[in-house]
Amino acid sequence: MPEQKLSCVKCKYFYVTWDQRFPRGCKAFGFKTKKWPSVEVLAASGQSCLRFEKKN
Repeated sequence: MPEQKLSCVKCKYFYVTWDQRFPRGCKAFGFKTKKWPSVEVLAASGQSCLRFEKKN
């Protein structure tokens, strides 16, 4: 079964940083990244992000 593609922009934990080297961040996991956080989570764990929560 293919993993679900998640949109970090729609997640309440996603934020944009001031760091030009790492412009995207995830408050749930506490990291900043060049790529989308959901891509990093998928690469590290092999699963879609389990902390995804849709914004209100």
